Amino acid sequence: MSRSMSSARGRLEGKVAVVTGAGSGIGRATAQLFAEQGAKVVCADRSGQQDDLAKELGEDIALAVHADVSDSGDVQHMIGAAVEHFGRLDVLFNNAGFGGPRKPLVDQDEATFDDVIAVNLKGVFLGMKYGIAAMLRTGGGSVVNTASSAALVGWKKHSVYAAAKGGVVQMTKSAALDYATQGVRVNAVCPGMTWTALAGASTEQPVPPADAEMKAQPMHRWGLPTELAAAVLFLASDESSFVTGVALPVDGGYVVP
Repeated sequence: MSRSMSSARGRLEGKVAVVTGAGSGIGRATAQLFAEQGAKVVCADRSGQQDDLAKELGEDIALAVHADVSDSGDVQHMIGAAVEHFGRLDVLFNNAGFGGPRKPLVDQDEATFDDVIAVNLKGVFLGMKYGIAAMLRTGGGSVVNTASSAALVGWKKHSVYAAAKGGVVQMTKSAALDYATQGVRVNAVCPGMTWTALAGASTEQPVPPADAEMKAQPMHRWGLPTELAAAVLFLASDESSFVTGVALPVDGGYVVP
């Protein structure tokens, strides 16, 4: 695990967390950080990379689960595995997602629409449906959903993805109200340009974004998965105990102008 993420320990001590999309990018960085901060972590993914991550974190800390978040049976198994293996569920990070092809709306096909909505929006719905039910049985918890800056402003050639992530934001806000008096907080992070596989990342260090991207990015650089993980940790931890229904931009100022 990275020493750079270990300056403050114990913020999730005694907690049990599920992280979807844990095989790479933001999910992997968050699962690592959660473990460093004392959590037991269910690393869920459909890529197979979750197995390597769980092995890296250690069998006493992490459990790998194969899960397609668009499949109700897989999600129920994922949540059930957390409860059966670690005894409870305190934190759910609904992070799994993908962007789909970059095309104008008319050129997007129905199959793409169905796939993008199934993973990015239905997957969050299923995670919350079964995850919140588990949290309510043990007194509450914290849900963090991955939305996008595309949920807050328009993204050219990403109409379907933006619609899915916009739905995540509104579902987050509504679910937060549903459970505000029952000990379950529901928030979202909205990443901007982040150096992950969705952005074509193929190296550890990000390459400079193209000039056109720089014009829209006040900090003039990519965000790092570890920076997103730090924001997720705040929302997952008791430090944000009076925060619910928030869609937090973590985007270097992209949505400010």
